[in-house]
Amino acid sequence: METGPQKKIRIGVLALQGDFEAHIKALADLGVEGIPVRLPKHLTDIDGIILPGGESTAIGKLMKLYGLQEPLQRKIREGFPVWGTCAGLILLASETDNALAGQPLLASMHIRVRRNTFGSQRESFETDLSVPVLGEAPFHAVFIRGPSIEKVGPQVEVLATLDDGTVVAVREGHLLGTAFHPELAQVDGHRDARFHDYFLRIVQSVKG
Repeated sequence: METGPQKKIRIGVLALQGDFEAHIKALADLGVEGIPVRLPKHLTDIDGIILPGGESTAIGKLMKLYGLQEPLQRKIREGFPVWGTCAGLILLASETDNALAGQPLLASMHIRVRRNTFGSQRESFETDLSVPVLGEAPFHAVFIRGPSIEKVGPQVEVLATLDDGTVVAVREGHLLGTAFHPELAQVDGHRDARFHDYFLRIVQSVKG
């Protein structure tokens, strides 16, 4: 699926650790160039960034090591679109249940996140979610030791919950967060890129 405006968009994918290649492939499916981001200079010519799943503590430490934390925080304050998935959601959260002392967080979304919510019995599972902003068809969500969102601020829009009411997808203006891995979602053997398309629409609205 390609559209004129989206072909011109360049989306960064934080490529320090974790499942960044699958996001780049999902963007390619939409005709959009995904740019691996490893250094501050890679932030200069992109219109938005995806923070992928992986190990949030490791990603956070590498962000600090490579000098990405402060410039990315600054860009977020200026309205730069960011989508955090799984570990990326933890990095975006303003509060977590057990953040390690001194762990660098972007602390940009007004949410409280609980790590490894589903414990050893449900560390990895899949389920169909109702996500009205994506249309009527359910979204097949893949959770891999996923976090959950325990608390949202008044300016945060809840996009999806589990059947028990657990919040697993949110939006706050130009920021998007999912507790699962949309880059792994498939329908009839094909990638379901609706969440990536939704993020591109956020980027396009900011880009104007």
